[in-house]
Amino acid sequence: MAQKKFKTEVAELLQLIIHSLYSNKEIFLRELVSNSSDALDKLKYRSLTDEKLKGLAFEPRIDLSFTEEGKNRTLTISDNGLGMNEADLGDNLGTIASSGTKKFLASLTEEQKKDSNLIGQFGVGFYSAFMVADRVEVISRKAGEDEAWKWSSTGKGSYSLDKSERDSHGTTITLTLNDEGSEYANRWQIERLIKKYSDHIAYPIFLSYDQTSYDDKKKDDEGNPVKTIEHKVEQINSSSALWRRPKNELTAEQYNEFYKQSSYDSEDPLFYLHTRAEGATEYVTLFYIPKKAPFDMYYADYRPGVKLYVKRVYITDDDKELLPSYLRFVRGVIDSEDLPLNVSREILQQNRVMSAIRTASVKKLLGEFAKLSEQNPELYTTFIEQYNRPLKEGLYSDYANRDALLELVRFKSSTEEGWTSLASYKERMGADQKAIYYITGGKEETLKASPLLAAYKKRGLEVLIMSDDIDDLIVGSIGTYQEVELKAINKSGAVDDLKEEGEKEEKASKEEKELVKKIKKALGDRVKDVVASSRLTDAPAVVVVDENDPTVQMQQLLKAMGQADFEEAKPILEVNVSDPMVQKIAASDDKEYTADLSSVLLDQALLAEGVMPKDPVAFTKKLHSLLSR
Repeated sequence: MAQKKFKTEVAELLQLIIHSLYSNKEIFLRELVSNSSDALDKLKYRSLTDEKLKGLAFEPRIDLSFTEEGKNRTLTISDNGLGMNEADLGDNLGTIASSGTKKFLASLTEEQKKDSNLIGQFGVGFYSAFMVADRVEVISRKAGEDEAWKWSSTGKGSYSLDKSERDSHGTTITLTLNDEGSEYANRWQIERLIKKYSDHIAYPIFLSYDQTSYDDKKKDDEGNPVKTIEHKVEQINSSSALWRRPKNELTAEQYNEFYKQSSYDSEDPLFYLHTRAEGATEYVTLFYIPKKAPFDMYYADYRPGVKLYVKRVYITDDDKELLPSYLRFVRGVIDSEDLPLNVSREILQQNRVMSAIRTASVKKLLGEFAKLSEQNPELYTTFIEQYNRPLKEGLYSDYANRDALLELVRFKSSTEEGWTSLASYKERMGADQKAIYYITGGKEETLKASPLLAAYKKRGLEVLIMSDDIDDLIVGSIGTYQEVELKAINKSGAVDDLKEEGEKEEKASKEEKELVKKIKKALGDRVKDVVASSRLTDAPAVVVVDENDPTVQMQQLLKAMGQADFEEAKPILEVNVSDPMVQKIAASDDKEYTADLSSVLLDQALLAEGVMPKDPVAFTKKLHSLLSR
């Protein structure tokens, strides 16, 4: 037996791999099956290009078997791929990351050595077998050669390499399982791991096992049912990645069935998008949009819905970097030809190929949404009812795609039924209209009942109703749409617009100025300012905020979110000087009555916006006092 030692740094790295780098030991089977798949890929290529192997029959398969009886439980993975000779075994299994290994180990801190993501930087997946095995034995025979070789190691510093026997080309790996790995000498565990990680490997994977059954109709000498052991060999993977097949070969039923199986949804998807990219970066994507929003879409710890494969091998379904967070509702598959098989989450975040795939995937999805809005408005409405809010998040977080997102988001309107786009609003604008008007800060019903809307309706001006709780934050950051300014009618910047667009109002009289001054003095520091309204017709007053301040409702939301450190912005009270209630303030010389009436005027305006007064008890007392008069 030829016993050979690993180099010192290689032995150290091997221990690091076994004990630190893999946090999830079950991926060992994925690594070994992927190696077998690679060996079959290589033989397929060589049988087409190598003259010595052109006559070789290519009937690819991967076989798994196990022993679960007795003390030594084993698991065997075998393939009829290219195989390895003595030199290959020494180079591939006797040397680990030979280039710069010592330098790399010297640079690692103790903290970094515990990082399970580092594995992706080496291509040392074979050694994950030692997480679950006390001994690993590899018997391999290279295609076109007669000799077979056996590599064997306990992973503790040395390995043996000797001649062996094998009937045909390929590789057989036998794991003598340790206590950590004994659970994998089990039919159900093996099937589960293959379904999870390797179901779409291009080659069939067969599992051999013994099935025990009892025949109650037949009894042995002791009167017990006769025991029968039947040896079975079953294919346990689909060996066909649906997303890899040409679109013209697939039916809608096949697409929908794959979606339901992979996402555990009982309903068909709303629609799907299947693309293949070739050239500098090769990959396939199959994206689905669920008919209903995922239940955890607004959870901070939402589960991503896109699975990453590399050459049909499952890598992860738990990486939030595959698509931006505002597309977290998307389900499906990304399958890359160019990423390393052992790619880690850290590498995904920094990898140029993954960045290119992500960028292109986002543009494809947004383009598909735009196409749907034009070609199937009814279906797009269904989509918007589920996913309008997350798309709005993209306006704030994805500046590169903001223009595309501006065309996709929808709003309710003061004049139109259903949803409307910014583009549709702009088409309906009058020739002399200077801005796109909107109102934020409450539920749709509350906003539609706002006293401010009456003046705009009277002028025939449309106002967008923005009732999502994030609209204040999102829309305020947009600024303009196609060179047209967006203006909130419940902010001070829109106060003078009606004067400019309609007939000119006369300057405020001396009496009106005194009235405004009187109310402002009565309210003191509860308001930033009091102004005479040029817009109100039926209501006595309304609260607005300064142009750069958050609405009263947004301030309440920030408080509820624990943002207690922000400085509260006081409202501006806009009063209708012609209203009888406001005229009573003008006519009264009773300071207490004036103060109470001004306070109730402000609180009523807040209530109309859906905001509770700061001191409800004081409000009711003042209201009672005024009514009793």
